[in-house]
Amino acid sequence: MSESKSENVAVMGASPKPDRYAYRAMEMLRSYGHQPILVNPAFKEILGATCYASITEAPQPIGTVTIYLGKQRSDPLIAEILGAKPRRIIMNPGAENGDLAQEAEAAGIEVVEGCTLVMLQTGAF
Repeated sequence: MSESKSENVAVMGASPKPDRYAYRAMEMLRSYGHQPILVNPAFKEILGATCYASITEAPQPIGTVTIYLGKQRSDPLIAEILGAKPRRIIMNPGAENGDLAQEAEAAGIEVVEGCTLVMLQTGAF
């Protein structure tokens, strides 16, 4: 288990499908002692947890935002994501967004292109 402190982690693109990486991330975040905050307007609940339509509705503060959305889906959410004032944004493979990264870094938010699952397992989270 990583030595980092437990934190609220917004999972953008949360999914109820066990074969999706977002689903695996929700489970693994819990097992590592973090509090996943699920965000996807298509669902009300996933894994017995509330799923929020928007990050603006999610409980604050949010330490990390982990993104499982392609650029086309995350572009309209840039202002909301930055408005949550996370300390870090993780862009999982396939979720890279240069515009979001540039605006986040300008706002003093750390941006990581990496896999949440690998980061948790290697202690890099």
